[in-house]
Amino acid sequence: MRGTVSMSEPRPDFTGIWELNLEKSVLRGPVPKRVLAKIEHREPELTQEIRVTYADGSRQQTRAVFRTGASCENLLGGALMRTEARWEGRELVLESTMEPAGRKMHYKDYWSLSDDGQTLTMEHRDDDLAGQISILERAAAEESQFDQ
Repeated sequence: MRGTVSMSEPRPDFTGIWELNLEKSVLRGPVPKRVLAKIEHREPELTQEIRVTYADGSRQQTRAVFRTGASCENLLGGALMRTEARWEGRELVLESTMEPAGRKMHYKDYWSLSDDGQTLTMEHRDDDLAGQISILERAAAEESQFDQ
């Protein structure tokens, strides 16, 4: 269902620690060894920390803060990313633009939560990463393990 969420319809809460299921996901670009995401969602604010571990053991960690109904700015890989977050039905849409190395990029990430709250899907349908689908499953890891 697309459109505006009615006030009576509950919005998903994406709070939790999530692990990317590499077998179920379709990724554009190099495939990492492991991806963990820590999300704190207190509507209208959402904080996302992502830790990527590569095959060689190196890690990259990013943090971004979004606010539904507003435009936000975050740094991603040293480049300024501007994001507008909004609800379309029960999906949260994060639409971002950035210009790394002078190349304009457009991302439109659709987030949805399974009915049982155990699977978070992040799907790029009509942007520069079109076809990428990240399937994240609620991790058994404690919050303290994320920061290790």
